[in-house]
Amino acid sequence: MANTHTSRTTIAPDQACPISPMVDIVFSRWTTPILWSLHHHGRQRFVELQHRIGSITSKVLTQRLRQMERDGLVRRTYHPEIPPRVEYNITELGSSLEPVFATLGHWWEAHAEKVELAREEFDNADR
Repeated sequence: MANTHTSRTTIAPDQACPISPMVDIVFSRWTTPILWSLHHHGRQRFVELQHRIGSITSKVLTQRLRQMERDGLVRRTYHPEIPPRVEYNITELGSSLEPVFATLGHWWEAHAEKVELAREEFDNADR
């Protein structure tokens, strides 16, 4: 009897979709609002940034800022004053993403109604 088992190899996400690493960096839940805030409002202290973003916890904001600093999107500046002051600003690399966000914003403006209609149809369908 012939062997009908086919060998399947696992493809790494970055091979299946070459932009996966970029999507992981830029489009995690809080990265986009953090970058948007820093891009539009400039250098900010932690509390200012947290206030502008809204419902993000201090712990999550700290984690995201550290990861974004590691990725080169955000710069942390420590001022050894009393009391100490820390500020965050977007780097040139982070600012270079602005056209990506602008394109996505235009797409959303053009298609938001279609998305809402599709959601309503899906939610109302008998399944």
